[in-house]
Parts: sequence; C-alpha cells; structure tokens
Amino acid sequence: MKRTIAISAVTAAVLVGGGVATAVAFADDDGGKGRDQVTRSADRAEQSRATGGRVTLDEALAAALKSVPGTVTEAELDDDDDDGGRTVWELDVYGTDKAWHDVTVDAGSAKVLSARDDDNDARDRHAPRSAAVSLKAAVDAATGAHPGTVTSVDLDDDEDEPLRWEVDVTGEDGARYDLDVDARTGEVTVDRDDD
Repeated sequence: MKRTIAISAVTAAVLVGGGVATAVAFADDDGGKGRDQVTRSADRAEQSRATGGRVTLDEALAAALKSVPGTVTEAELDDDDDDGGRTVWELDVYGTDKAWHDVTVDAGSAKVLSARDDDNDARDRHAPRSAAVSLKAAVDAATGAHPGTVTSVDLDDDEDEPLRWEVDVTGEDGARYDLDVDARTGEVTVDRDDD
C-alpha cells in the first residue's frame, strides 16, 4: 500500500516537473546550467514509463537533450516501419558542438535509440536563426488554439519568409490541424499552404 502511494506521488511529480525542466532547458543556450534540469527530467520520464502510456513531446525532448545538448528544431512522432515497427520520436538537434544530430527516442519508453551526427544532410550547416518564441511556447500556443496531441513541430528557417514554427496537432475531436506559430510573436494561424 505504501509503495503504491509512493509510486503515485513520484508519477505526479514527474508530470508536473517534466515540462518545467524542459522549458528551462530551452531557455539555456549554452548547454551548461540547464543540462542538469534536462537530465533530471529525462530520468523522471524513464521512471514514469512504468505507469504505461506514450512518451509525451516534453519527455522526448528531455531524453534527446540529455543525449545531445543543444537546441531542438524539429520533433516528429513517427509510426514508420523503418524503425522496426515501433513508434518513435525523431528529433533534429543543433548541438552545442555546432553540428546537427538526428536523435531517435522510443515513444514507449523514452529511451534514446540513436543519436548520430548528421553529416550527410543537405540542410544548411549554420546555426538556426534565433526564435523569440521557444519550441515549448509554440507547442503551448498551438494546443491552446486547438487542444489535442502534438505529432510534429518544426522550426521553418527559410530566410525568405518570417521565422515560424510549424505544428501539427491531432485535436481532441480527432481532426488534424496544421498550424503556424510566429516565432517572434507566438501568434497562431492555420497553415493555408499545407494540404
């Protein structure tokens, strides 16, 4: 009985504390001070898997940043067969080492399955432009406009257009919403360019 109560208390602490630690990590651009909070958050996320359920975006971010400190510019929930039939979070991280990394996190356990340098990517090798609105704030804005589950978030760093986060949400009503969040203001609009 005491063990059940202790597990319930730990689970509640993980749910409350996980998002806070991840938000702190995004505010920390030097990869140092915020890393301890990310590490603790990822450890708590792994413990919370014992209670079942899918790894949240916050938990996937924490696990990825524990493995590769830096800035996450893209995260996508993928049910592709390329990963052995399992559901995974695929994240792009611009590391504190000034290199891009592809990080794959198991969506059932929050375990990092791979974290590799992305030397063969055609994307620009420069750091992404700085966004006043963090990934976490963009996700919060998108789910505030359309409550549901985020399945993808991407910083659109096209220099010819205003910097924006593209956020895909599966709404509580079952509909899919493709949303743009202005990376300067946090304003949410429906992505008219996407089918």
